[in-house]
Amino acid sequence: MTSPSYRAPLYRDPSAPVADRVRDLLGRMTPTEKVGQVNQRLYGWDAYERTPEGHRLTDTFRDEVSAFGGMGALYGLQRADAWSGVGFEDGLDARDGARTAEAVQRHVRENTRLGIPVLLVEEMPHGHQALDGTVLPVNLAVGATWDPPLYAEAVAGAAAELRARGAHLALVSALDVVRDPRWGRTEECFTEDPYLAARMTEALVEGARASGIGVVLKHFAGQGASVGGRNSAATELGARELHEIHVEAARAGVSAGAAGMMAAYNEFDGLPCVANRYLLTELLRDRWGFEGVVMADGGAIDRLVRLTGDPVAAAARALDAGCDLSLWDASFARLAEALDRGLVAEERLDAAVSRVLSLKFRLGLFEDEPSSAVESTGVRVGSALKGQTDQGSSAGPGGLPRPSVPTGPVGPAGPGERIARASVTLLVHEGGILPLSPGTRRIAVLGPNADAVAPLLGDYTAPQRPGTGISVLQGIRAAASPGTEVAHAEGCALVGDDVSGVASAAALAAGAEVAVLVLGGSSARSGDTVFDSNGAALTGSGTPSGMTCGEGVDLADLSLPTGQRALLDAVSATGTPVVVVLVQGRPHAVPAPRSSSWALLSAWYPGPLGGRAVADVLFGNAEPRGRLPVSVPRSAAHLPVFYNGKDHRYRGYVDQSAEAEHAFGHGLSYTTVVYGAPRLSRDRVTADAPRLVCRVAVLNTGARPARETVQLYVRRLSGGTAWPRVRELRGFVALDISPGTEAEAVFEIGPDTLASVGADHERVVEAGVVALETGPASDRTQGVRLEIDGGARSAGGAEPAAGGPAR
Repeated sequence: MTSPSYRAPLYRDPSAPVADRVRDLLGRMTPTEKVGQVNQRLYGWDAYERTPEGHRLTDTFRDEVSAFGGMGALYGLQRADAWSGVGFEDGLDARDGARTAEAVQRHVRENTRLGIPVLLVEEMPHGHQALDGTVLPVNLAVGATWDPPLYAEAVAGAAAELRARGAHLALVSALDVVRDPRWGRTEECFTEDPYLAARMTEALVEGARASGIGVVLKHFAGQGASVGGRNSAATELGARELHEIHVEAARAGVSAGAAGMMAAYNEFDGLPCVANRYLLTELLRDRWGFEGVVMADGGAIDRLVRLTGDPVAAAARALDAGCDLSLWDASFARLAEALDRGLVAEERLDAAVSRVLSLKFRLGLFEDEPSSAVESTGVRVGSALKGQTDQGSSAGPGGLPRPSVPTGPVGPAGPGERIARASVTLLVHEGGILPLSPGTRRIAVLGPNADAVAPLLGDYTAPQRPGTGISVLQGIRAAASPGTEVAHAEGCALVGDDVSGVASAAALAAGAEVAVLVLGGSSARSGDTVFDSNGAALTGSGTPSGMTCGEGVDLADLSLPTGQRALLDAVSATGTPVVVVLVQGRPHAVPAPRSSSWALLSAWYPGPLGGRAVADVLFGNAEPRGRLPVSVPRSAAHLPVFYNGKDHRYRGYVDQSAEAEHAFGHGLSYTTVVYGAPRLSRDRVTADAPRLVCRVAVLNTGARPARETVQLYVRRLSGGTAWPRVRELRGFVALDISPGTEAEAVFEIGPDTLASVGADHERVVEAGVVALETGPASDRTQGVRLEIDGGARSAGGAEPAAGGPAR
């Protein structure tokens, strides 16, 4: 029994301000305990083991806690995949995961002097990477929807699932911007455009916060600009390119309340990001006011030993630059030695520890009872695809909403499947082949991705239970009218040059009314895949286990593999109308087949229900509404092809056009629309009050409803600090337009719309002349001139608000 005179320490008082609680706790800590709070050395799957009686904590975990008098964070307790080696035989399902998370917290609280809870960190790249975890379409599919609210809804469901299993932080790739689609991690990016990436990043953070989860945004900064599309390779970014393209999503994430940033592997100006004080301190903290944590990417601090020659000095260098929390590194555990040797000031360590502790307080870890995770479970397979129901009060400890626990089976109206449908992008439509007629009697469904679910899922996906998911073939068979014969042949393998099955597949196509070729790539990992120490696939000179995309799987050639090209040629030669469906994680260069009636659709790794989503679009049960989040090149030799390059009026190569095969923002529908010219409420503004309204009318001239994404671009014609870009996306509006009717898109134009990066790399409104352009894609716009008078004005006024999960 507690003595009546006992008074709990201030840091235990939930009514005290967070800063006071942090200060009190920090003052009680030893150097060893401080070092423990900034370390995340252990792989989560090494913290438990399965026994006949159930899962138990390992001696490895207990020893780690004992060595540092606590634990800052534990990564991937519930991660399952080929790299971790965790599967259904030994891993954690929803209920076991919650119970093990409870056991972890209880052990740390009850077996350490100060009882500081541990942050449980999980991968949530496109859903929770755990057994029975929700799998959403990959980020490139999210970008193709141009629908931030839909994405926020899906994230909220997946984050609720994490929270119900006891996790606190979700790691999500959001900041990388595609500049070279040969990069294997293209699928993890939202887009090639900083504005669209920023809007999706905001939706991500807001959706996760609604379910009580903090987001750590990956990767800061510039990782999408690696030379040659090579993973973790050098970047050749200047400061202006960094600010104009690669940090806008991060800045938006800070304003939205991101809990953390993960420093990227690449370097900027010769310094690895994890040791780059300009990025992590001067920009992120001093200029943007970010108060969340900065986490290293896996093993990145240990890589600094090549620079410092000494792991202790490597740790000091990362800490001094602004890194707060390691990931699997051995070096950071030796920070006490760095203090003793005078390599880093104790104030630096205290600042990092304070940010970690502050995050724990704001997330409510000190008030959460370890048992609450188990009491709130009941998560079923893929449940966050459907939605969630609130099982608690509206607010939890630390000011965050209590998690809503997802319940029930996968439903057809779930946000994951809605993202899949909305992301299917119709790129080519010749001959009126789509939507497929209900009277179609014979369909040939061909190709290596036709009857496979694994290629729909993308990289960073946990093992799936047998029978999970719907392939494109299954979706077509379910959507086709009774009596329609759906024939199937693979025709060729996903990779390689074996064409032995092409002739028989072409024969099926010749006897069909329409052939649906499901081609593309796959990021599916297997037990045969060889991995680097950080989990990236090791490709060598070939593709591992059939992977053609994913972390570590970069391509030199963006054309389809030999077998797939042969299949496409043979089927198109039959004269049968052809629909090509590309299941892919990056844009591929696909030449037009020899057919007067053909269509091309892109399905960016649409998730386990992607086959049904594709079928819904093919049969017209859903309108194709996806728009390209990246430009599609004519070939790898055509790169770079992003739409927003510098406007130097380059006219193209001698042997081909410099224009993309399909431009950023492009996407067709089953109807026709006509855009009017943009109309401005005023044609002249001043830099200190640049506000006006832009309107554009869109008429649906076809016979089907339209879901039209009206895009707003800014193009600088004169003035400004630096050489302008061809055009830059600054807004988009979705219009639902019935046949024969007109709708109007309205854009409120303000400083954020008109700002550009000034001489000091801050965003400002500068005097000059710009064109405001609207249209259905970046290469089909109409513009109107706007004159901006006066001096420069900072965009948005105040700096972004301080980061953290509970502002």
